[in-house]
Amino acid sequence: MTRSTTDEAAAPPLPSPKERRRLREAKSLSEEQVAAAVGVTRATVRSWETGRTSPRGRKRALYAKLIAPDPEPARTAKPEAARLKDRPAQDRPAPERPPGVPPVPEVPPVPEVAPMVEVVHEPEATPAPDATPTADATPAPDAAPAPEAAHEPAVAAAPEAAHEPAVASVPEAAPAPPPAPASPPPPPEPESITPRLSPDEAFDALYAHAAPGLVRQTYLLTGRRSLARESVERAFQLAWHRWPEVAVDRDPVGWVRAAAYEYAMSPWHRLRRVHRHPDAPPTEPARRALFEALLELPPAYRRTLLLYDGVGLDLPETAAETEASTPAAAGRLEVARAAVAERVPELAAAASPAEQSELLHDRLGGLARAEHVPAPPPARAVRTGSENKARLWTRAAIAFAALLIGATALTLHTAPTHYEQPLSPPERVGGVPPRGGPQKLTPQDLKLQKSLNEQLAHGPERLVPRIP
Repeated sequence: MTRSTTDEAAAPPLPSPKERRRLREAKSLSEEQVAAAVGVTRATVRSWETGRTSPRGRKRALYAKLIAPDPEPARTAKPEAARLKDRPAQDRPAPERPPGVPPVPEVPPVPEVAPMVEVVHEPEATPAPDATPTADATPAPDAAPAPEAAHEPAVAAAPEAAHEPAVASVPEAAPAPPPAPASPPPPPEPESITPRLSPDEAFDALYAHAAPGLVRQTYLLTGRRSLARESVERAFQLAWHRWPEVAVDRDPVGWVRAAAYEYAMSPWHRLRRVHRHPDAPPTEPARRALFEALLELPPAYRRTLLLYDGVGLDLPETAAETEASTPAAAGRLEVARAAVAERVPELAAAASPAEQSELLHDRLGGLARAEHVPAPPPARAVRTGSENKARLWTRAAIAFAALLIGATALTLHTAPTHYEQPLSPPERVGGVPPRGGPQKLTPQDLKLQKSLNEQLAHGPERLVPRIP
């Protein structure tokens, strides 16, 4: 079912995920209360506040209305009579005169006198004898101010009243007492104060709470007990190495669970002889069938089924942890349930998907609790192993960097500073014509040459041939 563009535009805007959480906490609402009001689970509300998912449709409107900040109290408009009273007497409209009644002669306005501020009665604050107000400063009875004017502050009086003698005769009033400060909030009860834990204590508490259950879950995911223990240990070592990030995470157990599942499902474990084959299945027929059905599923489908029906996450959180879209996670879940139902007849006989999910939850929990899995190592050993591994990798990185720097320096020192053209290797040349001149002497020629050199020559010397 597709949503139109008009529906998306009409959806109420939502603040950022951190602002949603702040608004909820400002209204003193828990995640359970918001989930009950909107009609979702607590995990869904947590995913809305972490930014993994966002509400839609009717739930979006309810959620936006629930966390919306309280509007400022509207200022009520004064009634017409009160506004007329606040206006000066000369500015007020004249009342309507009934017909036949003569008009009343106008009385000159009497300047308003600033009302006296309430004085604290002290013995030395008696007025002087000459401080009696004069008669001309006394207001007429018909020009007396309205009762509401008696409570107005002195700064609201007319400026010309400062020159009246009655004001000068008023004794100097003591300053009004400052408003009482708001009472501080009561200190929290000792039971509600959470003791501050050190990083070691917080990690140990998280490890003791989540490690045994994660080992059993990883065993259902892989079917190998030693690999499950090793995966959880490596995940907690990584968590301790990144503890500042894990400590402020909204779901530290989910962070460690995702790391353990990723390590356990790595395909490189097939090359290790100890983890090449799964362990022996349970001896009970029902548990054996469920165990074999789980191992026959592809890893992604097996993980989706375990997170949704085994751990109890909702569909958006399952999709986020498996790095898939929500429709893809729903499709994997349906295929995995159908494959397991072929091996477990009770699942096929379930009337609804909710009953099937509940039955799978019970069966998976029973299988995990019934099988004997190795206990995880102590938390201190995990922290020590993480620190030793980090120290080893740091030293290896420093040694490799030093080796690289040394090799580079040696190369720069021994490398030639100018280019030398290499000598080409000798090659046999073919197809060249024979060299001119006398040919090589044969054995007969050598014999004749020898005999001629040995015999004496007769005749003139100039006729003697010179044989080389």
